[in-house]
Amino acid sequence: MNRRNLGKSGLTVSEIGLGCMGMSDFYGVRDDEESIVTIHAAIDQGCTFLDTADMYGYGDNEILVGQAIKGRRDKVTIATKFGIVRDRHDPARRGVNGRPSYVKSACDASLKRLGVEEIDLYYQHRVDTETPIEDTVGAMSELVEKGKVRAIGLSEVSPGTLERACSVHPIAAVQTEYSLWSREPEDADGILTACRKREVAFVAYSPLGRGFLTGQIKSPDDFEADDMRRNSPRFQGENFARNLQLVERIGEIAREKSCTPAQLALAWILAQGEDIIPIPGTKRRKYLAENLVAAEIALTDNDLSRLEEISPREAVSGDRYPENLRALINR
Repeated sequence: MNRRNLGKSGLTVSEIGLGCMGMSDFYGVRDDEESIVTIHAAIDQGCTFLDTADMYGYGDNEILVGQAIKGRRDKVTIATKFGIVRDRHDPARRGVNGRPSYVKSACDASLKRLGVEEIDLYYQHRVDTETPIEDTVGAMSELVEKGKVRAIGLSEVSPGTLERACSVHPIAAVQTEYSLWSREPEDADGILTACRKREVAFVAYSPLGRGFLTGQIKSPDDFEADDMRRNSPRFQGENFARNLQLVERIGEIAREKSCTPAQLALAWILAQGEDIIPIPGTKRRKYLAENLVAAEIALTDNDLSRLEEISPREAVSGDRYPENLRALINR
């Protein structure tokens, strides 16, 4: 698999990564054995950029990833995150902590769960508005100096916050939702432009629209009872019906290209620039193998024009997060 740069950090990663969140949380029943085998399959096929966070499964996802990479540490680039604080007794509650003391303790906890001596890419998961970004990034830079972290990143930040952060320490990557149905980063004054100005890599999470762009979801009833998508505005009521029509049109082009809608959606992301790295998530080998084929699909100018016509920013119905979580992004 081809590789792409993580900004100016000197790190390179596979052009398609693996999002590990759903292996432990949010998307239905866990299957740790299958998840570990899936991570092994990813590594064997050159997909070596693994993404996790300390809040996924209340730390369980980091433990899972750590188990999967034993004996394979030198073959993978590990990205994890801190900053979102959850309560096992109140799963819907979200807090944010970017205080320097917390940054350091969170890093030590992640290192222990992952079973590694150094984290390759360490993100602030969400911005703490009560702690200046300069203080948070300053603490992250100390982790680099101590050899606990190789490069630092930010997630779901505003262009202004990125600028302030870069004044303290080089930022290797910004992670934000981006896909054929989440086009907000492309705004003229948006985060993608800000990243390119600073030569910061752009890591696209949910590049398959939380599974919607796979064409496999036909009804909200397809989700298990504890699936977070049941609470997402885009997966509810009339929004669901309108968005399903969008996916069906994308599926028509996929059939013409002899690929799946998921492969087409990922190929589209890859075609947006070599500074963009999608990290589709899956806990099954079947879908991993399907996703990785996207790297082999070449889209013509005509293909890209048709997809632009079908799926401009305004084509999608509903916000990408419910109100309580929407307040935590673009800070």
